[in-house]
Amino acid sequence: MSSVTIKDIAKLAGVSHTTVSRALNDSPLINPETKERIKAIAGSLEYTPNYSARSLVLDRSYNLGLFFSTLHTGTSAGFLYEAIKGVNDVIKDEYNLIVRGIDDYKSFHQVNRKSFDGIIVMSQSASDQPFIEYAAEKGIPLVVLNREIEHVQVMNFVPDDQTGAYRMTEYLIEQGHRRVAIIEGKEGFKSTQSRRDGYRDALKKYKLEFYEALSVQGNYDLESGYAAMNRLLDLPERPTAVFCCNDDMALGAVKAVTERGLTVPDDLSVVGFDDHLFSAFMTPALTTVRRPIEEMSRAGAEKLLTFIEFKQMETSTVFFHTELVIRDSIKTIPGGQ
Repeated sequence: MSSVTIKDIAKLAGVSHTTVSRALNDSPLINPETKERIKAIAGSLEYTPNYSARSLVLDRSYNLGLFFSTLHTGTSAGFLYEAIKGVNDVIKDEYNLIVRGIDDYKSFHQVNRKSFDGIIVMSQSASDQPFIEYAAEKGIPLVVLNREIEHVQVMNFVPDDQTGAYRMTEYLIEQGHRRVAIIEGKEGFKSTQSRRDGYRDALKKYKLEFYEALSVQGNYDLESGYAAMNRLLDLPERPTAVFCCNDDMALGAVKAVTERGLTVPDDLSVVGFDDHLFSAFMTPALTTVRRPIEEMSRAGAEKLLTFIEFKQMETSTVFFHTELVIRDSIKTIPGGQ
C-alpha cells in the first residue's frame, strides 16, 4: 500500500492541500472545526508526516531549541523536567525538541535558521547574553524565559522571584522567627540575586539585622544544601529557621538536620523555593514558594509558534506571579525569639 499524502487527505476533506498542511500544524489560520475534521481524516488514514519533505517544501527544519545556561551544575532535575514538559505540551509531535546547554557550545555558528525554526532560552545567568544577542541578530524566532533581559528586544517571560522570596521570609517572621538564615543558590545566577534581595528586603522591612554568618552560599543541589546546613548548625547560636533558595537544597538541608538527631520543624524550621514534585512528599512536607516554570514554558512555546507561523515577532516582558505553598516544615514561635 502506498503512503498516504496530504493530497489524499485534502481530496477526502474537500479542501486544498495547503489547508490540510496548516491544519495538521495547528495553524491559528484554520478554524477549530475544520482542523479537527482534517485531523480525524488523517488519523483514519494512518497518515504519517514526512518531515524531510515538509522541510524542503516549507523551508523549515521542524526543530525547536530549548537552551539552558547549563545542563551540568545549578540546573535541578525538577526545573529541567517542568521546562521540558511545558514546551512539549504545546509542540506535541509537530516539532523535534532539541535540549542543549549554552555552555556546551564553543561557538554558535551551528545555531542558525536552517537548524532551528525557533529557540526558547531558559536563561539562568547573564553569561547567556552573547547567545541571546547572537540568536536575535540572526533573526531566529526567539523567546527568553526566567531572566529579565536588557539591551536586546525580545519576548521575555519572567517569574517574580524577589517577591516570592520576600513573602516567604516575611511569613517566617510572622511565625515568630527572628534568626532566619538563607542558603543561597548558584553564584552568578539571576535567580540567586533575586531571592537574596527578597530575603534581605523582608529583614529590612521588619527591622531585623542581617548577619553574614546566617547567609551561606549553595549551588542549587542536594550536596550544597547539606553542607550549608551543617555550617549553620555549627554556629554558636543557631538560626530558628532556614530559607533554602530551592527545594533540592532544602532536601539536603533536612538530611543534615536529622543526622544531628534534630527534627524539622520542632528544632529547626526549613523552607524551600520552586515547589518541585517531591516537595509535598518529604517528611515533613516542605513549605515552599511555587514558581510557575511549567506554565511559563508553555506560554513561551505558544508565543514562539505564533512567531514562526506569522513570521512576525513581538517584544515585551510578562511577569509570572509566585505563590506560597504552606505545608508542615515551619514551627510557630509564640512571641518570637
